[in-house]
Amino acid sequence: MNLLEKVNIIKMYIKNVKKSICHIVKKFAIKLKEWMHFAGRICLFALKETKEAICHIGRIIIYALLKATDAVCYACKKIVFAAKKIAVKIKDSMYPVSRADIFVIAALLIVIITPFIINLFFKLEVKSKQVSLYVSVNGEEIFGKELMETLMQEFEEKNPDIRLRFAYASSATEPDIIFFNEGDYAPLVAEEALTELNAFTNYDSGTRQMAIPLVSFINMLFYNIDILSAAGFDRPPKTRDEFLNYARTVSRRNSGAAGYALSLSQNDRQGLYRDVFSWIWASGDNFFSGEDEAPVFSRNINNAISFFGVLNREGLLAPDIFETTGEERLDSFAQGKIAMMIASTRAIPYLRVKMGDSAFGVTTIPVSGTGGKYAVSISSIYAGISANTANLEKAWSFLAFLASKSPLFCAKLNAVPGLISNIIPGDYVKDDIFYSKAWDIFEASGITESFSVKPEAREYENNFLEELKSFFESGQTVFSPR
Repeated sequence: MNLLEKVNIIKMYIKNVKKSICHIVKKFAIKLKEWMHFAGRICLFALKETKEAICHIGRIIIYALLKATDAVCYACKKIVFAAKKIAVKIKDSMYPVSRADIFVIAALLIVIITPFIINLFFKLEVKSKQVSLYVSVNGEEIFGKELMETLMQEFEEKNPDIRLRFAYASSATEPDIIFFNEGDYAPLVAEEALTELNAFTNYDSGTRQMAIPLVSFINMLFYNIDILSAAGFDRPPKTRDEFLNYARTVSRRNSGAAGYALSLSQNDRQGLYRDVFSWIWASGDNFFSGEDEAPVFSRNINNAISFFGVLNREGLLAPDIFETTGEERLDSFAQGKIAMMIASTRAIPYLRVKMGDSAFGVTTIPVSGTGGKYAVSISSIYAGISANTANLEKAWSFLAFLASKSPLFCAKLNAVPGLISNIIPGDYVKDDIFYSKAWDIFEASGITESFSVKPEAREYENNFLEELKSFFESGQTVFSPR
Protein backbone atom coordinates (compact mmCIF):
# COMPACT_ATOMS: atom_id res chain seq x y z
CA MET A 1 0.00 0.00 0.00
CA ASN A 2 1.52 3.30 -1.10
CA LEU A 3 1.46 6.57 0.77
CA LEU A 4 -1.45 8.04 -1.24
CA GLU A 5 -3.68 5.08 -0.39
CA LYS A 6 -2.82 5.44 3.30
CA VAL A 7 -3.71 9.13 3.21
CA ASN A 8 -7.03 8.35 1.52
CA ILE A 9 -7.85 5.75 4.19
CA ILE A 10 -7.07 8.25 6.94
CA LYS A 11 -9.28 10.84 5.26
CA MET A 12 -12.06 8.30 4.96
CA TYR A 13 -11.81 7.40 8.66
CA ILE A 14 -11.83 11.06 9.67
CA LYS A 15 -14.84 11.65 7.43
CA ASN A 16 -16.65 8.74 9.08
CA VAL A 17 -15.84 10.13 12.51
CA LYS A 18 -17.22 13.52 11.51
CA LYS A 19 -20.39 11.89 10.18
CA SER A 20 -20.80 9.98 13.45
CA ILE A 21 -20.34 13.12 15.48
CA CYS A 22 -22.78 15.05 13.31
CA HIS A 23 -25.30 12.24 13.60
CA ILE A 24 -25.04 12.26 17.40
CA VAL A 25 -25.29 16.03 17.60
CA LYS A 26 -28.24 15.99 15.23
CA LYS A 27 -30.08 13.48 17.40
CA PHE A 28 -29.35 15.58 20.46
CA ALA A 29 -30.61 18.67 18.64
CA ILE A 30 -33.84 16.83 17.82
CA LYS A 31 -34.28 15.89 21.48
CA LEU A 32 -33.51 19.46 22.49
CA LYS A 33 -36.09 20.69 19.98
CA GLU A 34 -38.67 18.33 21.46
CA TRP A 35 -37.85 19.59 24.93
CA MET A 36 -38.13 23.20 23.70
CA HIS A 37 -41.53 22.32 22.26
CA PHE A 38 -42.53 20.98 25.68
CA ALA A 39 -41.18 24.12 27.35
CA GLY A 40 -43.17 26.19 24.87
CA ARG A 41 -46.36 24.42 25.88
CA ILE A 42 -45.55 25.19 29.52
CA CYS A 43 -45.07 28.82 28.58
CA LEU A 44 -48.44 28.94 26.76
CA PHE A 45 -50.11 27.46 29.83
CA ALA A 46 -48.39 30.03 32.02
CA LEU A 47 -49.73 32.86 29.85
CA LYS A 48 -53.21 31.93 30.98
CA GLU A 49 -52.25 32.38 34.64
CA THR A 50 -51.50 35.57 36.55
CA LYS A 51 -48.70 37.94 35.64
CA GLU A 52 -46.71 36.75 38.59
CA ALA A 53 -47.04 33.13 37.46
CA ILE A 54 -45.91 34.08 33.94
CA CYS A 55 -42.78 35.71 35.31
CA HIS A 56 -42.12 32.71 37.54
CA ILE A 57 -42.46 30.18 34.69
CA GLY A 58 -40.34 32.43 32.49
CA ARG A 59 -37.54 32.27 35.05
CA ILE A 60 -37.83 28.47 35.08
CA ILE A 61 -37.58 28.31 31.28
CA ILE A 62 -34.57 30.61 31.19
CA TYR A 63 -32.92 28.59 33.92
CA ALA A 64 -33.62 25.38 31.98
CA LEU A 65 -32.25 26.81 28.75
CA LEU A 66 -29.08 27.90 30.49
CA LYS A 67 -28.65 24.44 31.99
CA ALA A 68 -29.37 22.80 28.62
CA THR A 69 -26.87 25.09 26.91
CA ASP A 70 -24.25 24.28 29.51
CA ALA A 71 -24.95 20.58 29.00
CA VAL A 72 -24.61 20.85 25.21
CA CYS A 73 -21.33 22.75 25.49
CA TYR A 74 -19.99 20.27 28.00
CA ALA A 75 -21.07 17.32 25.84
CA CYS A 76 -19.54 18.84 22.70
CA LYS A 77 -16.26 19.29 24.51
CA LYS A 78 -16.31 15.64 25.51
CA ILE A 79 -17.17 14.59 21.94
CA VAL A 80 -14.35 16.65 20.43
CA PHE A 81 -11.96 15.22 23.01
CA ALA A 82 -13.06 11.66 22.18
CA ALA A 83 -12.83 12.35 18.48
CA LYS A 84 -9.28 13.60 18.82
CA LYS A 85 -8.31 10.44 20.66
CA ILE A 86 -9.82 8.29 17.93
CA ALA A 87 -8.10 10.35 15.24
CA VAL A 88 -4.78 9.85 16.99
CA LYS A 89 -5.55 6.15 17.25
CA ILE A 90 -6.21 5.99 13.50
CA LYS A 91 -3.11 7.92 12.66
CA ASP A 92 -0.87 5.78 14.84
CA SER A 93 -2.26 2.35 14.08
CA MET A 94 -4.29 2.79 10.90
CA TYR A 95 -7.12 1.09 12.83
CA PRO A 96 -10.60 1.99 11.55
CA VAL A 97 -13.34 3.41 13.80
CA SER A 98 -15.49 0.63 15.12
CA ARG A 99 -19.14 0.64 16.18
CA ALA A 100 -17.92 0.16 19.72
CA ASP A 101 -16.13 3.53 19.57
CA ILE A 102 -19.28 5.26 18.36
CA PHE A 103 -21.30 3.54 21.09
CA VAL A 104 -18.84 4.76 23.73
CA ILE A 105 -19.22 8.35 22.53
CA ALA A 106 -23.03 8.14 22.52
CA ALA A 107 -23.11 6.49 25.96
CA LEU A 108 -20.80 9.17 27.33
CA LEU A 109 -23.10 11.86 25.97
CA ILE A 110 -26.18 10.27 27.53
CA VAL A 111 -24.47 9.86 30.92
CA ILE A 112 -23.46 13.52 30.92
CA ILE A 113 -26.85 14.96 29.94
CA THR A 114 -29.21 12.66 31.86
CA PRO A 115 -28.59 14.16 35.38
CA PHE A 116 -29.33 17.64 34.09
CA ILE A 117 -32.58 16.55 32.49
CA ILE A 118 -33.70 14.61 35.59
CA ASN A 119 -32.82 17.50 37.87
CA LEU A 120 -34.65 19.96 35.65
CA PHE A 121 -37.87 17.95 35.52
CA PHE A 122 -37.68 17.32 39.28
CA LYS A 123 -37.53 21.05 39.92
CA LEU A 124 -40.42 21.63 37.56
CA GLU A 125 -42.48 19.01 39.36
CA VAL A 126 -41.72 20.51 42.81
CA LYS A 127 -42.61 24.00 41.67
CA SER A 128 -45.86 22.80 40.10
CA LYS A 129 -46.93 21.40 43.50
CA GLN A 130 -46.04 24.53 45.50
CA VAL A 131 -48.76 26.29 47.51
CA SER A 132 -48.65 30.08 47.69
CA LEU A 133 -49.28 31.78 51.03
CA TYR A 134 -49.79 35.53 51.14
CA VAL A 135 -48.53 37.64 54.05
CA SER A 136 -50.07 41.01 54.94
CA VAL A 137 -47.79 43.91 54.12
CA ASN A 138 -48.17 45.15 57.74
CA GLY A 139 -45.42 42.69 58.67
CA GLU A 140 -43.02 44.48 56.36
CA GLU A 141 -44.08 47.87 57.79
CA ILE A 142 -43.74 46.74 61.43
CA PHE A 143 -40.62 44.57 61.39
CA GLY A 144 -38.84 45.88 58.30
CA LYS A 145 -38.59 44.48 54.80
CA GLU A 146 -35.13 42.97 55.23
CA LEU A 147 -36.02 40.96 58.34
CA MET A 148 -39.31 39.69 56.90
CA GLU A 149 -37.72 38.63 53.61
CA THR A 150 -34.95 36.82 55.50
CA LEU A 151 -37.46 34.91 57.63
CA MET A 152 -39.66 34.10 54.64
CA GLN A 153 -36.66 32.74 52.74
CA GLU A 154 -35.62 30.62 55.75
CA PHE A 155 -39.14 29.17 56.01
CA GLU A 156 -39.27 28.38 52.27
CA GLU A 157 -35.95 26.53 52.47
CA LYS A 158 -37.39 24.34 55.24
CA ASN A 159 -40.73 23.99 53.45
CA PRO A 160 -40.07 23.76 49.67
CA ASP A 161 -43.76 23.04 49.01
CA ILE A 162 -44.75 26.53 50.25
CA ARG A 163 -44.05 29.83 48.56
CA LEU A 164 -44.51 33.05 50.57
CA ARG A 165 -45.43 36.38 49.04
CA PHE A 166 -46.55 39.78 50.31
CA ALA A 167 -50.19 40.65 49.66
CA TYR A 168 -49.69 44.16 48.34
CA ALA A 169 -52.79 46.27 47.75
CA SER A 170 -51.95 46.50 44.04
CA SER A 171 -52.26 42.71 43.69
CA ALA A 172 -55.81 42.66 45.16
CA THR A 173 -54.88 39.40 46.90
CA GLU A 174 -56.23 38.70 50.37
CA PRO A 175 -53.51 37.71 52.88
CA ASP A 176 -53.47 34.30 54.57
CA ILE A 177 -51.33 35.62 57.46
CA ILE A 178 -52.38 38.91 59.06
CA PHE A 179 -50.19 41.15 61.25
CA PHE A 180 -51.96 43.74 63.41
CA ASN A 181 -51.67 45.91 66.52
CA GLU A 182 -53.57 45.63 69.81
CA GLY A 183 -56.23 48.13 68.80
CA ASP A 184 -57.17 46.14 65.69
CA TYR A 185 -57.84 42.90 67.60
CA ALA A 186 -61.48 43.54 68.51
CA PRO A 187 -62.54 44.89 65.08
CA LEU A 188 -61.01 41.89 63.28
CA VAL A 189 -62.77 39.49 65.64
CA ALA A 190 -66.06 41.38 65.23
CA GLU A 191 -65.71 41.17 61.46
CA GLU A 192 -65.01 37.41 61.77
CA ALA A 193 -61.83 37.96 59.79
CA LEU A 194 -59.66 35.59 61.88
CA THR A 195 -59.50 31.82 62.28
CA GLU A 196 -59.78 30.45 65.81
CA LEU A 197 -56.46 28.84 66.83
CA ASN A 198 -57.51 26.80 69.89
CA ALA A 199 -57.40 23.54 67.92
CA PHE A 200 -53.74 24.18 67.08
CA THR A 201 -52.56 25.62 70.39
CA ASN A 202 -54.57 23.44 72.83
CA TYR A 203 -55.55 26.69 74.54
CA ASP A 204 -57.94 25.49 77.29
CA SER A 205 -58.65 28.66 79.28
CA GLY A 206 -62.24 28.73 78.08
CA THR A 207 -61.72 31.72 75.78
CA ARG A 208 -61.10 31.83 72.07
CA GLN A 209 -57.55 32.45 70.91
CA MET A 210 -57.72 34.27 67.61
CA ALA A 211 -54.07 35.32 67.20
CA ILE A 212 -50.59 34.90 68.66
CA PRO A 213 -48.73 37.85 70.27
CA LEU A 214 -45.26 38.13 68.75
CA VAL A 215 -43.93 41.07 70.75
CA SER A 216 -45.33 43.23 73.57
CA PHE A 217 -44.90 46.73 75.03
CA ILE A 218 -46.04 48.75 78.06
CA ASN A 219 -47.27 52.34 78.27
CA MET A 220 -45.30 54.92 80.28
CA LEU A 221 -45.29 58.63 81.00
CA PHE A 222 -42.91 60.50 78.67
CA TYR A 223 -41.79 63.97 79.77
CA ASN A 224 -39.74 66.75 78.22
CA ILE A 225 -36.83 67.43 80.59
CA ASP A 226 -36.13 70.99 79.35
CA ILE A 227 -39.76 72.10 79.62
CA LEU A 228 -40.17 70.77 83.16
CA SER A 229 -36.82 72.23 84.22
CA ALA A 230 -37.79 75.64 82.86
CA ALA A 231 -41.01 75.41 84.91
CA GLY A 232 -38.97 74.73 88.06
CA PHE A 233 -39.30 70.94 88.33
CA ASP A 234 -36.29 68.66 88.66
CA ARG A 235 -38.18 65.37 88.53
CA PRO A 236 -41.36 64.03 86.90
CA PRO A 237 -44.71 63.95 88.79
CA LYS A 238 -45.61 60.85 90.82
CA THR A 239 -49.27 61.48 91.76
CA ARG A 240 -52.28 62.96 89.99
CA ASP A 241 -52.18 66.03 92.24
CA GLU A 242 -48.54 66.64 91.34
CA PHE A 243 -49.36 66.07 87.69
CA LEU A 244 -52.08 68.75 87.80
CA ASN A 245 -49.63 71.18 89.38
CA TYR A 246 -47.00 70.46 86.70
CA ALA A 247 -49.52 70.81 83.86
CA ARG A 248 -50.85 74.13 85.24
CA THR A 249 -47.39 75.58 85.69
CA VAL A 250 -46.21 74.60 82.21
CA SER A 251 -49.40 75.70 80.41
CA ARG A 252 -49.54 79.09 82.12
CA ARG A 253 -45.95 80.07 81.33
CA ASN A 254 -46.92 81.04 77.77
CA SER A 255 -44.05 78.97 76.44
CA GLY A 256 -46.18 77.54 73.64
CA ALA A 257 -46.19 74.07 75.23
CA ALA A 258 -49.27 72.29 76.55
CA GLY A 259 -49.04 70.49 79.87
CA TYR A 260 -50.52 67.23 78.60
CA ALA A 261 -52.13 65.72 75.49
CA LEU A 262 -54.94 63.28 74.77
CA SER A 263 -55.09 61.72 71.30
CA LEU A 264 -58.50 60.11 70.88
CA SER A 265 -59.10 60.15 67.14
CA GLN A 266 -61.24 57.28 65.90
CA ASN A 267 -58.38 56.56 63.47
CA ASP A 268 -56.19 55.67 66.44
CA ARG A 269 -57.45 52.29 67.64
CA GLN A 270 -55.13 52.37 70.69
CA GLY A 271 -55.96 55.91 71.81
CA LEU A 272 -58.35 55.09 74.66
CA TYR A 273 -56.18 52.27 76.02
CA ARG A 274 -53.05 54.41 75.94
CA ASP A 275 -54.25 57.88 76.99
CA VAL A 276 -57.16 57.08 79.33
CA PHE A 277 -57.39 53.45 80.43
CA SER A 278 -53.68 53.23 81.32
CA TRP A 279 -54.25 55.83 84.07
CA ILE A 280 -57.03 53.70 85.55
CA TRP A 281 -54.94 50.52 85.47
CA ALA A 282 -51.91 52.30 86.93
CA SER A 283 -53.92 53.05 90.12
CA GLY A 284 -54.83 49.38 90.44
CA ASP A 285 -58.42 49.84 89.22
CA ASN A 286 -60.22 47.57 86.78
CA PHE A 287 -63.19 47.66 84.43
CA PHE A 288 -64.58 44.30 85.52
CA SER A 289 -66.17 43.30 88.81
CA GLY A 290 -65.81 39.62 87.84
CA GLU A 291 -64.19 37.50 85.16
CA ASP A 292 -67.39 37.07 83.15
CA GLU A 293 -68.90 40.48 83.93
CA ALA A 294 -69.31 43.24 81.37
CA PRO A 295 -67.13 46.35 81.82
CA VAL A 296 -68.72 49.08 83.94
CA PHE A 297 -68.22 52.72 84.93
CA SER A 298 -67.09 52.23 88.54
CA ARG A 299 -66.51 55.02 91.06
CA ASN A 300 -62.74 54.94 90.55
CA ILE A 301 -63.18 55.09 86.79
CA ASN A 302 -65.55 58.05 87.16
CA ASN A 303 -62.96 59.79 89.37
CA ALA A 304 -60.28 59.25 86.74
CA ILE A 305 -62.48 60.80 84.04
CA SER A 306 -63.26 63.71 86.34
CA PHE A 307 -59.49 64.22 86.65
CA PHE A 308 -59.28 64.56 82.84
CA GLY A 309 -62.22 66.97 83.03
CA VAL A 310 -60.14 69.31 85.20
CA LEU A 311 -57.31 69.24 82.65
CA ASN A 312 -59.78 70.03 79.88
CA ARG A 313 -61.70 72.83 81.64
CA GLU A 314 -58.50 74.61 82.68
CA GLY A 315 -57.07 74.48 79.15
CA LEU A 316 -54.12 72.31 80.11
CA LEU A 317 -54.57 69.89 77.19
CA ALA A 318 -53.18 70.21 73.68
CA PRO A 319 -55.94 71.09 71.15
CA ASP A 320 -57.85 68.75 68.82
CA ILE A 321 -58.31 65.98 71.39
CA PHE A 322 -60.71 63.90 69.31
CA GLU A 323 -59.07 64.56 65.92
CA THR A 324 -55.42 63.75 66.66
CA THR A 325 -53.66 60.36 66.67
CA GLY A 326 -50.86 59.18 68.92
CA GLU A 327 -48.35 59.36 66.05
CA GLU A 328 -49.21 63.01 65.46
CA ARG A 329 -48.77 63.74 69.18
CA LEU A 330 -45.34 62.10 69.11
CA ASP A 331 -44.27 64.62 66.48
CA SER A 332 -45.62 67.49 68.61
CA PHE A 333 -43.82 66.12 71.67
CA ALA A 334 -40.54 65.85 69.72
CA GLN A 335 -40.97 69.48 68.62
CA GLY A 336 -41.33 70.68 72.23
CA LYS A 337 -45.06 71.50 71.97
CA ILE A 338 -46.13 69.08 74.73
CA ALA A 339 -44.56 68.68 78.16
CA MET A 340 -45.98 65.27 79.11
CA MET A 341 -47.78 62.45 77.33
CA ILE A 342 -48.47 58.72 77.60
CA ALA A 343 -46.81 56.58 74.94
CA SER A 344 -45.70 53.03 74.36
CA THR A 345 -42.11 51.93 74.92
CA ARG A 346 -42.30 51.30 71.19
CA ALA A 347 -41.88 55.09 70.72
CA ILE A 348 -38.46 55.28 72.41
CA PRO A 349 -36.29 54.66 69.29
CA TYR A 350 -38.22 57.31 67.33
CA LEU A 351 -37.83 59.96 70.04
CA ARG A 352 -34.14 59.18 70.51
CA VAL A 353 -33.53 59.96 66.86
CA LYS A 354 -35.66 63.12 66.93
CA MET A 355 -34.62 64.52 70.32
CA GLY A 356 -31.53 62.78 71.63
CA ASP A 357 -31.16 60.80 74.85
CA SER A 358 -30.86 63.80 77.18
CA ALA A 359 -34.00 65.66 76.06
CA PHE A 360 -36.70 63.39 77.45
CA GLY A 361 -37.33 60.82 80.16
CA VAL A 362 -39.72 57.97 80.95
CA THR A 363 -41.40 57.05 84.23
CA THR A 364 -44.48 55.51 85.79
CA ILE A 365 -47.94 56.95 85.14
CA PRO A 366 -49.02 59.16 88.11
CA VAL A 367 -51.42 57.33 90.43
CA SER A 368 -54.53 58.41 92.32
CA GLY A 369 -53.23 57.52 95.78
CA THR A 370 -55.99 55.01 96.48
CA GLY A 371 -53.44 52.43 97.59
CA GLY A 372 -53.86 49.91 94.78
CA LYS A 373 -50.76 48.20 93.38
CA TYR A 374 -49.30 49.90 90.35
CA ALA A 375 -50.20 47.91 87.25
CA VAL A 376 -49.38 48.07 83.57
CA SER A 377 -51.34 46.88 80.58
CA ILE A 378 -49.68 45.02 77.74
CA SER A 379 -50.12 46.08 74.12
CA SER A 380 -48.95 43.57 71.56
CA ILE A 381 -48.27 43.04 67.90
CA TYR A 382 -50.18 39.95 66.77
CA ALA A 383 -50.15 37.52 63.89
CA GLY A 384 -53.27 35.55 62.94
CA ILE A 385 -54.68 33.44 60.13
CA SER A 386 -57.34 34.82 57.82
CA ALA A 387 -60.77 33.20 58.12
CA ASN A 388 -60.79 32.94 54.32
CA THR A 389 -57.52 31.08 53.85
CA ALA A 390 -57.65 28.04 51.58
CA ASN A 391 -54.53 26.51 53.17
CA LEU A 392 -55.18 26.42 56.91
CA GLU A 393 -52.61 23.77 57.86
CA LYS A 394 -49.81 25.39 55.90
CA ALA A 395 -50.76 28.84 57.19
CA TRP A 396 -50.51 27.49 60.74
CA SER A 397 -47.05 26.05 60.04
CA PHE A 398 -45.85 29.54 59.07
CA LEU A 399 -47.60 31.13 62.06
CA ALA A 400 -45.88 28.66 64.40
CA PHE A 401 -42.57 29.48 62.72
CA LEU A 402 -43.15 33.20 63.35
CA ALA A 403 -43.98 32.52 67.00
CA SER A 404 -40.64 30.75 67.40
CA LYS A 405 -38.94 33.93 66.15
CA SER A 406 -40.46 36.16 68.86
CA PRO A 407 -37.08 36.80 70.56
CA LEU A 408 -35.76 38.08 67.23
CA PHE A 409 -38.74 40.43 66.84
CA CYS A 410 -38.26 41.69 70.39
CA ALA A 411 -34.60 42.49 69.76
CA LYS A 412 -35.43 44.15 66.43
CA LEU A 413 -37.93 46.53 68.07
CA ASN A 414 -36.14 46.84 71.44
CA ALA A 415 -39.42 45.81 73.04
CA VAL A 416 -40.12 45.99 76.77
CA PRO A 417 -41.20 43.58 78.12
CA GLY A 418 -40.94 41.88 74.73
CA LEU A 419 -42.96 38.85 75.79
CA ILE A 420 -45.19 38.65 78.85
CA SER A 421 -43.52 35.38 79.80
CA ASN A 422 -40.06 36.95 79.85
CA ILE A 423 -38.25 36.60 83.16
CA ILE A 424 -34.84 37.64 81.81
CA PRO A 425 -34.49 40.86 79.79
CA GLY A 426 -32.90 40.85 76.36
CA ASP A 427 -29.33 42.05 75.85
CA TYR A 428 -30.60 45.37 74.46
CA VAL A 429 -32.04 46.19 77.92
CA LYS A 430 -28.79 46.01 79.89
CA ASP A 431 -27.14 49.35 80.71
CA ASP A 432 -29.57 51.31 78.50
CA ILE A 433 -30.97 54.37 80.26
CA PHE A 434 -34.48 53.93 78.83
CA TYR A 435 -34.97 50.18 78.41
CA SER A 436 -33.44 49.26 81.77
CA LYS A 437 -35.78 51.69 83.54
CA ALA A 438 -38.79 50.41 81.61
CA TRP A 439 -37.83 46.85 82.55
CA ASP A 440 -37.51 47.74 86.25
CA ILE A 441 -40.99 49.27 86.17
CA PHE A 442 -42.39 46.20 84.41
CA GLU A 443 -40.83 43.84 86.95
CA ALA A 444 -42.22 45.77 89.92
CA SER A 445 -45.73 46.11 88.47
CA GLY A 446 -48.82 43.98 88.29
CA ILE A 447 -50.16 43.12 84.84
CA THR A 448 -53.71 44.09 83.93
CA GLU A 449 -55.35 42.15 81.16
CA SER A 450 -56.53 44.50 78.44
CA PHE A 451 -60.05 43.77 77.27
CA SER A 452 -59.21 44.62 73.65
CA VAL A 453 -59.35 40.87 72.94
CA LYS A 454 -62.91 40.54 74.29
CA PRO A 455 -65.86 40.43 71.86
CA GLU A 456 -67.64 43.39 73.46
CA ALA A 457 -64.52 45.60 73.49
CA ARG A 458 -65.30 47.66 70.39
CA GLU A 459 -68.85 48.51 71.52
CA TYR A 460 -67.60 49.53 74.96
CA GLU A 461 -64.86 51.69 73.46
CA ASN A 462 -67.38 53.54 71.25
CA ASN A 463 -69.76 54.12 74.18
CA PHE A 464 -66.91 55.28 76.43
CA LEU A 465 -65.62 57.70 73.80
CA GLU A 466 -69.10 59.19 73.29
CA GLU A 467 -69.58 59.66 77.03
CA LEU A 468 -66.14 61.26 77.40
CA LYS A 469 -66.74 63.64 74.49
CA SER A 470 -70.12 64.68 75.92
CA PHE A 471 -68.52 65.22 79.32
CA PHE A 472 -65.82 67.48 77.88
CA GLU A 473 -68.34 69.48 75.82
CA SER A 474 -70.74 69.93 78.76
CA GLY A 475 -68.09 71.34 81.09
CA GLN A 476 -69.45 69.34 84.02
CA THR A 477 -67.22 68.86 87.06
CA VAL A 478 -68.27 65.28 87.83
CA PHE A 479 -68.38 62.45 85.33
CA SER A 480 -71.67 60.57 85.58
CA PRO A 481 -72.40 58.54 82.44
CA ARG A 482 -75.96 58.04 81.24
